[in-house]
Amino acid sequence: MTTPWNHLLLDATLATFTGDAPYGLIERGAIALHQGQIAWIGPQDALPGTPETLATHVDTLDGALVTPGLVDCHTHLVFGGERAHEFDLRLNGASYEDIARAGGGIVSTVKATREASEDALFAQTLPRAHALLADGVTTLEIKSGYGLDLASERRMLRVARRVGKALGMTVRTTFLGLHALPPEYRDNRDAYVALVCDEMLPTLAAEGLVDAVDAFCENIGFTPAETRRVFERATQLGLPVKLHAEQLSDLDGAALVASFDGLSADHLEYLSEHGVRTMAQAGTVAVLLPGAFYALRETKLPPIASLREHGVAMAVATDCNPGTSPMLSLRLAAGMACTLFRLTPEEALRGVTVHAARALGLHDRGTLAVGQRADIAVWNVRQPAELCYWIGGQLLRKAFLGGEQLPAQG
Repeated sequence: MTTPWNHLLLDATLATFTGDAPYGLIERGAIALHQGQIAWIGPQDALPGTPETLATHVDTLDGALVTPGLVDCHTHLVFGGERAHEFDLRLNGASYEDIARAGGGIVSTVKATREASEDALFAQTLPRAHALLADGVTTLEIKSGYGLDLASERRMLRVARRVGKALGMTVRTTFLGLHALPPEYRDNRDAYVALVCDEMLPTLAAEGLVDAVDAFCENIGFTPAETRRVFERATQLGLPVKLHAEQLSDLDGAALVASFDGLSADHLEYLSEHGVRTMAQAGTVAVLLPGAFYALRETKLPPIASLREHGVAMAVATDCNPGTSPMLSLRLAAGMACTLFRLTPEEALRGVTVHAARALGLHDRGTLAVGQRADIAVWNVRQPAELCYWIGGQLLRKAFLGGEQLPAQG
């Protein structure tokens, strides 16, 4: 070591999510950050010198929990308007499908989003992203899919990029052209799918606005054949794919996305044993979305036992969207995954760190290890399970993005 580390955190309870110990826990540990990466981590008494000589800035945490920055790997954060009235309709007996077929649902958000300027969308989105950041999220995925024409999809993706720059956090963008059929193509599905494949996707990819490609493969969405067309085009462009799959029915979408070595299959309440096996073989991550399960009052659980048995990595995300998961806390999503889906706290926390990073194709974060990106969350708790145990409240003490400390969060 020739120069002092930028930052050294002492007397920390480190949940590294590495090794064989539960949570990868290191009691009374220390972690050093330097030039945007984790430079050293281990028991404090194993430090290679005195703290004052090792680092420019030294903080003592008095046993506070330190985790990797959280990763929200499935959101629809950019949208115009809201859909609180649909919440009311569902409580009065309307189903998700009823609302969608009556012109509500995604299509109603499309109208509001198309009418909003880029600056207006940015102004609406930034507070939502800041709420996630204040709850420990340092990496965020944002999907398009509420524009459904080239100009509006471009505007959404540009806003997503702006959010990342404004907050200093990593934002991965996902093109979701096959989210719903826009009204102007109601009688010509094939033409819309062709537009997505032949114009929208290649244009937006060429402009550097797309990190991955998604689709809504469902009876009220798009067929497996239509989804395959978009995935084939994405593959030609060198883009990874993921899929909204088996949320309302089993169309074998998980197996479809796995056949393309997809990053993830998301929702999965109606996932079959065949789908589980194909995901396991491909290494496709299962992204669980308890917020949507809760908001829709779903009763069919994802096949958690089968996913465990076959070794499928399980991530957890907010699915933040205006219609079916208006959730602005990834920590709450982790707690709901425990209560509703019976994940253990360790499974849920791995689901919002290491497995969520993998669902975005990111391997430089999600664990506390030397060489990993220095995205770090320091919490006002001492046990990892408390992050799932507490319902609401401000638990984040401080966060580091790429080794840079954010202002105090409370």
